[in-house]
Amino acid sequence: MEKQQDVGLLESVKDRIVHAIEGTGDVTGAMVNAVSKTVARAIEGLGGIATSLVHTIADVVQGTIQAVMAVGGDLGTAAKSIVVGVLRGAKEAGAANLQTIGQTAESVIKTTARMSGDLGTAAKGLVEGAIQGAKELGLDVTKAASAAAQGALNAAGEIGFEAGETVRNALTGTIAGVKVVLREPFNSMAKPRNLTPSRRNREEEIP
Repeated sequence: MEKQQDVGLLESVKDRIVHAIEGTGDVTGAMVNAVSKTVARAIEGLGGIATSLVHTIADVVQGTIQAVMAVGGDLGTAAKSIVVGVLRGAKEAGAANLQTIGQTAESVIKTTARMSGDLGTAAKGLVEGAIQGAKELGLDVTKAASAAAQGALNAAGEIGFEAGETVRNALTGTIAGVKVVLREPFNSMAKPRNLTPSRRNREEEIP
């Protein structure tokens, strides 16, 4: 039953986004509205908000990116619209926060990678969306940008070293007037693990 609901949500999002892109000049605004309405409606029917919201975001992200790439839309604009739309839709449930931004960013990067999209373009769009959404909702703009960047980096690190480097390069410096702060844990996720330091530590602990 849950799988059927997921498929229904996914197809619904795809249809709305395709119509939004094909039927209006304001593509960004149309995508934001489609995403926010879908998230808001889905949240209304959720029980366990924390877990269910993650699944809802994943479905919305997948449907949006599939639709955008199918009609040749701009991936950066899509990523930006997704973050703004998710934050608006989650606002009523009190879930428009940094954690939601990070989860959305992870989902966008993973979906983009599965569809062989441009990870750098998507990552930059995510941060731009986080900045715009934070300004609208009164969140800390710098923290919001960093949450999106870190979510994107974490997802890219799980995909592989090349993906991680692509995303990190795209996010280095200032985006939309905000300095993006990247944390180091990404390095250990993206690069092959080196067990030597931990072995050395264990040897030092031996009397």
